[in-house]
Amino acid sequence: MLAGVLLTTITLMTCVSLIGRNTTGWTIVGDFELSGAAAGAAIALFMPWCQVRRGNIIVDFFTTRASEATQGRLDRFGALLVGSTMALLAWRSAVGGLSAWQTQASSMMVGFPEWVVYAVIVPALALAALIGFAQAAFGVAPAGASA
Repeated sequence: MLAGVLLTTITLMTCVSLIGRNTTGWTIVGDFELSGAAAGAAIALFMPWCQVRRGNIIVDFFTTRASEATQGRLDRFGALLVGSTMALLAWRSAVGGLSAWQTQASSMMVGFPEWVVYAVIVPALALAALIGFAQAAFGVAPAGASA
């Protein structure tokens, strides 16, 4: 839900900025910086729900005729790969966030602290990793099934 709120907010901010720029010459300073930060955070926030719902793209062209057991093993392996990738991203994002906090890195136009975005991204990626590992260990629910 937070991801949806972020995307709605940046959409409204962009509209206000564009309307102001094209009608009165007034604009929101740093709107592109804030949009980029919020979009990055929103993408990370969507990842756990996407993994729970099996919303990632699955190319099953070569496995449609495979047995259910084989498809299940491949789904579990895919979940392990997603979990590993999300864990790697969470770890490296945490390192980047700590670096941004230590150096007090901020955006150029409005001085928005970069570590705040990392603070949102890291828990979301870690949760997506846990979900992927759980699906690899205990099996993956059929696509579209409630988790």
